Amino acid sequence: MEKAISRETIKYYAKELKLPTFNNYESVVEGLGPNDGYAEFLAKVMRIEKESRDEKGRENRIRSAGFPLRKSFDELDLSRFENEEPARIRELGSCGFVSARENIVMFGNPGTGKTHLAIALGIRACQKGFRVRFFTAADLLTQMDEARTEKKLARFTSSLQKVDLVIIDELSYMTLDRYKSELFFKVISDRSERKSTIITTNVSFSDWETIFGDKMMVNAIVGRLMFKSHAVNTNCANPYREEFAGATS
Repeated sequence: MEKAISRETIKYYAKELKLPTFNNYESVVEGLGPNDGYAEFLAKVMRIEKESRDEKGRENRIRSAGFPLRKSFDELDLSRFENEEPARIRELGSCGFVSARENIVMFGNPGTGKTHLAIALGIRACQKGFRVRFFTAADLLTQMDEARTEKKLARFTSSLQKVDLVIIDELSYMTLDRYKSELFFKVISDRSERKSTIITTNVSFSDWETIFGDKMMVNAIVGRLMFKSHAVNTNCANPYREEFAGATS
């Protein structure tokens, strides 16, 4: 009876103190060595709680990022990046570029692994404690336009400035009016030298004028985007298509 009361007491305080793993104290006791005492027991219980919180934090960051699907480096065939050394891709996977507030621009034809690599880098950044948001270029501009209509654009852009890494996928052949071009420029300008941005595109810089409609606008965007930036060429002889809905790169 006394043991049951103790269990309920521990359960109660674990809930009140938001320490759910403390409810598993009995398994910790079973794993203690013959010379372990109260200090060792407490340290192990606290370590388990810390590991649990870290894992939940990683999962929450990944969910909040808005990835269309989870893609990892383990699933990525680095040999397909014929114009890049595998060691360079792995180095980007360390996410040092996020700490350094650097950008990445990935160029390549459709089906060359840009989206997969961008998601893999984003997930790796989440796992390392960085805040990440993923958008297609079209979705980002749509959300910004809707925020403007609802008079929430300032709030939306302010929230983006707080994100460590913004991924803008599928900047492809589209025609933007002047206002949407300015919205895109604002995102890039606000983040320049402050936070990191990844852009994937199958359009060379020389053709960006077809997207933004103005050479001066293109120069302004490219100038801010490519300052402290890594250019990754994903073109390969045998492109492959990512096997999930909506992926075009």
